[in-house]
Amino acid sequence: MDGYDKKEELENNENGREEIFSKVVRAGKRTYFLDVKATRRNDYYLTITESKKRFNRDGKHYFEKHKIFLYKEDFEKFADNLNETIDFIKANAPEPDPRENVEVTAEVGVTATAETVETIETQGYSSGVEFDDLIDSKE
Repeated sequence: MDGYDKKEELENNENGREEIFSKVVRAGKRTYFLDVKATRRNDYYLTITESKKRFNRDGKHYFEKHKIFLYKEDFEKFADNLNETIDFIKANAPEPDPRENVEVTAEVGVTATAETVETIETQGYSSGVEFDDLIDSKE
């Protein structure tokens, strides 16, 4: 699984937290892990982990994680409020502007072509760098 840390799995097993059930939700640049675990006294709880792939300055990737622990005595309140919040957003959020959803990604070591630059510029993005500048900088 992309974003799943084997070290975390070992830590979970070593500290007595048995993993009972798991689901993975891939959502664009984020991955959510929904894990049911058991305490040493066999009480079940839920961990929700958000994982985002990030890159260091040297180009190596790492996973930034945020984790929530949700205990069974809070399930009903949490679910009720989560559903109410989602319903509110669906009913009241303005329609997104399609121009705001343009994502520009770049890979290290990929050479841009004139066609690529034209495609990016037609999507409303301009880096201010001319294609000829890229060719001159390599010489």
